[in-house]
Amino acid sequence: MFVLKKENPEDWWEVEALFDLCFAPGRTALSSYRLRDDVPPVAALGRIARDEMGMLGGAIRYWPVRIGDAEVLLLGPVAVHPTAQGEGLAAAMIRDSLAQAAESWNRVLLVGDLPYYQRFGFHRLSGIEMPPPTNQDRILGLELTPDAWNGICGPVIRAA
Repeated sequence: MFVLKKENPEDWWEVEALFDLCFAPGRTALSSYRLRDDVPPVAALGRIARDEMGMLGGAIRYWPVRIGDAEVLLLGPVAVHPTAQGEGLAAAMIRDSLAQAAESWNRVLLVGDLPYYQRFGFHRLSGIEMPPPTNQDRILGLELTPDAWNGICGPVIRAA
């Protein structure tokens, strides 16, 4: 049994260790990390999942980015400890955090697998340019308000 909680500052290094375990320490070389450099995550949306013993089973973070003048929420990373995979933790964290995000954001962006993320409402985006090298077929978006992606195109840049 896992309980979802807001990520707190004291969880930071444990969450980082989980991300390293799930994605390898070289994860920070990915192009999406250039959008996160020196930009704090959206603290209100970070979630962790702990079991009854207090062990960290999963974590999700979001980051602010921009496309032109549009504010965009970048989902990721999301990770589940190998011993807890297949229990629906990632889906629970995604659903919970997206519901929270809908209160103050219009759109969400991620780089991921459409077959997995389409169940949350994500679809392929065209005209959005992630830093290279990014497979354009993996650029996905979700509208939290109607027509939020209409007219949005161009390069994704770091939030100021």
